[in-house]
Amino acid sequence: MLWHVGNTTVRTPYRLKEALEVLYSSPLNGNIDGKEAEQKFLQLLNDNEVVESKHADDIVKASFHGRKWRSALYQLGFITPKAIKDLETNEKVELETIVSQVESLTGRYYEVTPNGSRLLDSERLPAQQECFLRALANYKIASPIEPDYKCKPFSPLRFILKIISGLEVAGSEHRLSFNEFALFVQTSTPENGVDKIIEQILSFRKGKLAAKGKVRAFYREFYTRVASGVNRKPDTLTDYADLSFRYLKATGLFRSAGRGIAINPAKSQLAILLREQPLPTYTTEEYLNSLWRGAELPSDNESEAYVILQDLLAILAARGLLPAVEIPAATADIRDLNEARFALEEQISRLEETDYAADQANRIDEILAWMSAIPKRGSAKLANGQTVRIPQGEGPAYLEWIVWRAFLAINSLTNEPWDARRFQIDQDFLPIHCAPGGGPDMIFEFEDMVVVVEVTLTASSRQEAAEGEPVRRHVAQIAESSEKDVYGLFIALNIDSNTAHTFKYGDWYKKDDTKMALDIVPITLSDFAAFLKTGENKLEQLPKSLLDLMIKCRARINLDAPQWKQAVSDIFQKNQIR
Repeated sequence: MLWHVGNTTVRTPYRLKEALEVLYSSPLNGNIDGKEAEQKFLQLLNDNEVVESKHADDIVKASFHGRKWRSALYQLGFITPKAIKDLETNEKVELETIVSQVESLTGRYYEVTPNGSRLLDSERLPAQQECFLRALANYKIASPIEPDYKCKPFSPLRFILKIISGLEVAGSEHRLSFNEFALFVQTSTPENGVDKIIEQILSFRKGKLAAKGKVRAFYREFYTRVASGVNRKPDTLTDYADLSFRYLKATGLFRSAGRGIAINPAKSQLAILLREQPLPTYTTEEYLNSLWRGAELPSDNESEAYVILQDLLAILAARGLLPAVEIPAATADIRDLNEARFALEEQISRLEETDYAADQANRIDEILAWMSAIPKRGSAKLANGQTVRIPQGEGPAYLEWIVWRAFLAINSLTNEPWDARRFQIDQDFLPIHCAPGGGPDMIFEFEDMVVVVEVTLTASSRQEAAEGEPVRRHVAQIAESSEKDVYGLFIALNIDSNTAHTFKYGDWYKKDDTKMALDIVPITLSDFAAFLKTGENKLEQLPKSLLDLMIKCRARINLDAPQWKQAVSDIFQKNQIR
């Protein structure tokens, strides 16, 4: 037995929202049946930059990948499926007979469901995470949608919550390491017995301590044996564990603990209530209706919502802080209780992000390692031997994220860390996706200046076509409303000469046809890394140094574009902070 949560094609669950957005407003909503429709779906995702596919015009490959995305959406109940099987009778069930009780559904295959619509409407991260939680709180391994698992249906979410709780009761660390999940959890079901699985994990922990300098051999022996037992390769165990962790953390219920997961402290009371909430015994129709609507959560009940609210207040009190909003009475309407809950969760999240920002000054080596991994779109090792990895397909988001961290490390910003970025981060401060269009990627305000930062992995002449106008427009927008001097910093792996030419003068005409002179400096990521490395022991001097360097760069715009971009590189590479 080997199971996983999520879909191996869509490894970043938050991208499902982007896919739903383009699907919902297209003729394909309720109409992705057949190879041609599957190809059109992939083309739609490709045209809207949800995916980057070289196979959009190949009907065989495109329909295959379109099917994978379609599957990722219906597995969690964000769209309806086509093939449904009653687990008791093993007979096919017609969709039309199932959807009759669900408002807004017409009976078409692959139509956006109520919980899919809820995800579409959720703009803030906590609201998106609640949609994933509503999906996974109902989701079963072995279900009418995924009937091929040979086990009794079970909730992987509740299964994991009970194992973590059992580890705490046993007096051990109440978290699951990556290896523990890969070896013992995803290869078991509740039928194996939660207590037995906990015993295996505790024994594994003792064995790891005893292995001392031979931990790698210890791991290798376990992976070989367990993989053989489920007739899979060891790499499949780690691949599935990584996938499941991503989807579990998308609920907001878990956060990273090293390479493992633990209960998010801000959601601990909700986790307890969910763990103790019995999973209903559903008929096929009831299960699918509930999956499509989204599960009822403890926070939907007034008394339990108030308990969760009190838990959040206790977290703030432990930090000596008062809530930033008025707390409603226990008898208040559920909507008021949940609005207060969201506000407290955001308050706690921002406190944690403030702590995270302050800590970046101690993470220069780690930041530089991530920067070295970006060009490889792979991995790099830290000085302590830890490996940092960029998830496949997430290079652009991680580029924005690591540049944001670098500016946080400079530790001289006058705007808040969440105001400095336009991309979303999760509860582990990792990027969810790139900054949306319509504005700059990042805005860093210092005492004497504002630096508008745009980053890209785009290269060649496509770079100028994609970035030339938006970057100038975004810098102009900030410059028009700021009382401080505004500079644009454009960071890419390589600077195309046409891009450099566009930014050399960078003039921008306002609506009244008056001209603005813009100060934009294009630099490579390696040049920016060299600048950060030079000042790692004198971070307080970096803002002035950056301003001086940008002024020097702008003073050389009399050069032709190829010579100017080389001069910019030389200025940053030769920078010395005394």
